[in-house]
Amino acid sequence: MDSYKTISEKIVGEGYYTEKRSKFLAFCHHVETAAEVKDIVARYRKEYYDARHVCYAYMLGPERLEFRANDDGEPSATAGKPILGQINSRELTDILIVVIRYYGGVNLGTGGLIVAYRTAAADGLDHCVEETRLVEEKITYTFTYPMMNAVMKVVKDMQPRVISQQFDNTCSITLSIRRSLAEELRSRLDKLSF
Repeated sequence: MDSYKTISEKIVGEGYYTEKRSKFLAFCHHVETAAEVKDIVARYRKEYYDARHVCYAYMLGPERLEFRANDDGEPSATAGKPILGQINSRELTDILIVVIRYYGGVNLGTGGLIVAYRTAAADGLDHCVEETRLVEEKITYTFTYPMMNAVMKVVKDMQPRVISQQFDNTCSITLSIRRSLAEELRSRLDKLSF
């Protein structure tokens, strides 16, 4: 598998849901590390200091193996899990959804909370731009100057992204290509050695 779905980092998807005077504000962010998640959640806790709960869920990595759901004081599995469920239902990764709850004075019950958090998260995702991205591998190849034409022919044929290149007595080129084509590129470059 060498592609994955995420959301654009250009906009923050915002969603809203209200039930029995409780307000649920959702914010969807593109993130790539747990440290980013921590910073963003801390920012929301500071900005919405008067809110009762700041619940969230995130999923990281093309393989979708690193994830977490946080209920922030709501009954177990009534906030973080439904938010994570929305991420999973759309097969997204590298994403954080924060849902902030202002308590309206009326208890919603576990079923009501699950619906509220799920609906707010879904509304936030509806206001995002989904993107499909490639999982790429970087390959650095070192060669002698007389091999230049042969190397450039492979680059032209396979269309990797050129990250850097240095041409001197000993030349070096760093390329990025989708994971499924990396072995073929490596093999074609290795066969060039004079």
